[in-house]
Amino acid sequence: MAVAGGYEVTLRSGDIVCRNAAGKELRSPPKAVREDPVVTGLKQLAEWLERHERDCRADVERWMVRSLPVPATILAEVWADDAWRAALTDLVVAGLDEHDGWDPDEVGLLRDVSDKGIGVVNLDGETVRIPADRVIIPHPVLLADLDDLREFAADLEVAQSVGQLFRETWQRPASLDPKATSVNDFAGGRYVELRHLSARASSLGYPVRGGFAVCRIFEGGENVEARSWVGSDDPDYETETGDLVFTDRSGASRPLVAVGPVAWSEGMRMAAALYAGRVVEKSEEQR
Repeated sequence: MAVAGGYEVTLRSGDIVCRNAAGKELRSPPKAVREDPVVTGLKQLAEWLERHERDCRADVERWMVRSLPVPATILAEVWADDAWRAALTDLVVAGLDEHDGWDPDEVGLLRDVSDKGIGVVNLDGETVRIPADRVIIPHPVLLADLDDLREFAADLEVAQSVGQLFRETWQRPASLDPKATSVNDFAGGRYVELRHLSARASSLGYPVRGGFAVCRIFEGGENVEARSWVGSDDPDYETETGDLVFTDRSGASRPLVAVGPVAWSEGMRMAAALYAGRVVEKSEEQR
């Protein structure tokens, strides 16, 4: 785009690039160019595109964590958008039947969406079309062939924009006290100030309410909240990470044996991430 002084500017990978009237690309735009309204508009466009990319990734991650059915027509609509396509490409997807069921053996890496169907690469390395009206982006804890899929993705040098295959997962132990309602595996992580722990929770995408960092999961047709205690005292006071609990929509505690695989995995993932930011004592470092 033309600007004052015979210069031209463009937006490249989020940066303003400028060239002079002779066509030579400059290391940085001159001051007069930096203040040009056209450049201001390009900067605002770059900020919008960055937010759009973040929003696309957040939406796709929410579809995965909540196991939400996604209409193929919606995927076809957004596929032309670079940001949406980057967020969706190479995610493991499966076709849904009329009962919202899917075959764990019929999954593949998403490569294309068109009126011909959902194009995926399966574990045999073949490109196939899934003739489904709706698809699901399974949470990795639900993938029966997770290890094989991880190895396959590594061989193809796949880099998923949204963490799925290499997302940390936790399997619920087979032997649990039927009456147990809390997990203390990641309790006792000391923080010098509560504000530090609250800030860590927020930066990881977990809102803090009533002294708990919260992760909301939709599983099995129900809303479940994983809640990890962070503290409710003065933000300047020292605090420790506490127990992890799971509640239903009304806020009532749910027995651990009744917690679904996705809720368990995401809750443990949250608790582990909060615990990882604790103050590490020297004696702990030497272990």
